[in-house]
Amino acid sequence: MNIFMSHLVAEMGQDQTKQQIEKGLKLYQSNQTEKALDVWTKVLEKTSDPGGKFRVLGCLITAHSEMGKYKQMLKYALAQIDTAREMEDPDYLTEGYLNLARSNEKLCDYQKTVSYCKTCLDMQGTTVSLQLNGQVCLSMGNAFLGLSVFQKALESYEKALRYAHNNDDKMLECRVCCSLGNFYVHLKDYEKALFFPCKAAELVNDYGKGWSLKYRAMSQYHMSVAYRKLDRLPDAMECCEESMKIALQHGDRPLQALCLLNFADIHRCRKDADVSQSFPPYESAMCIMTEIGNRLGQAQIYLGVAKCWLLQKDLDKAQESLHRAEELAEELGNKLCTLKVCCLSEGMFRSRGQGEQLRQQVVKLLQCVEELELYCGMCGESIGERDQQLQALPCSHIFHLKCLQTNGTRGCPKCRQSSMKPGFV
Repeated sequence: MNIFMSHLVAEMGQDQTKQQIEKGLKLYQSNQTEKALDVWTKVLEKTSDPGGKFRVLGCLITAHSEMGKYKQMLKYALAQIDTAREMEDPDYLTEGYLNLARSNEKLCDYQKTVSYCKTCLDMQGTTVSLQLNGQVCLSMGNAFLGLSVFQKALESYEKALRYAHNNDDKMLECRVCCSLGNFYVHLKDYEKALFFPCKAAELVNDYGKGWSLKYRAMSQYHMSVAYRKLDRLPDAMECCEESMKIALQHGDRPLQALCLLNFADIHRCRKDADVSQSFPPYESAMCIMTEIGNRLGQAQIYLGVAKCWLLQKDLDKAQESLHRAEELAEELGNKLCTLKVCCLSEGMFRSRGQGEQLRQQVVKLLQCVEELELYCGMCGESIGERDQQLQALPCSHIFHLKCLQTNGTRGCPKCRQSSMKPGFV
């Protein structure tokens, strides 16, 4: 009788935990975030059910991610891993490591993100891992992009897209399309940079009635960046305003920061604008980026601010901003950001006639280009210097589309070259 009663009490406790988690979810979905967090925090303090504890930690991780409270997100992810280890359940462990990877991705600790993603993918065979592999590959792709390792980023995104198609997961497909848009912005293929977020927006329109509005906001933001790069500034402004409106409604601080940065960049790109008007949105974006811990975002702001100072011919202030951008880029391991700093610094030192500094920048710039391997394996010219259409082969090596169309290929020139090692030719 005592054993029966103890089981009954445990089941009642689990039911109560489940009900409270559901109550929190309803509050969260109706934008009553603080009330939802209060409910979930109380559940976490009271429940003795490991499964319930794991689920409520998952809710807290998602909420803090969307609010941009990434350090708290990481704290809950670590607690979730501890809970999964107690339960000795590989499904829970896989999900826990994914949340740990995402937390580090948000905090721009990209090497840790890659490491935790690899741990997830090594735990093959569990039911959950088969469902989560697409999300793991997306997070890994974002981390490789943060490290400017473009081939591995593209490989990861394409794997994530395959998982999305195989599982008919339209939400994941939408998120991958936004990341691919960002990928092609970096490589200056602006047609693809616009195509992918437009595809994401189509998915939202066709399938997203029950989705969070954040998916619409995300696709509109990435479309805005691509429109700005294509010099379609009114379209860029319209999409960015739509994204910002949703971000403000939902208290999405990370997206607000990105929109503010984009507003500032749009204004800086206007030919008839007073460049000094870009500074207030850059400053507002910097406040949020610093608060949430987005160091890559901070580096991008310093680059934008430096461009404004260069337009105003204030080279000392431009140099100071570039120095800060370079420090952050090197701290994160983002080689593309370092390359952009080198390009701007080279032009500045050239105009000042500072020969020694110019020579140092040229050496650094060439080193960056070599490390990034940003060149077409057919014509040998740089990729990402100007807006050009690119094409990836199945191995994820990237070439100019015109080179592939002109020369054709029976396999990848880069793969053939790397396999022809001395002694094995």
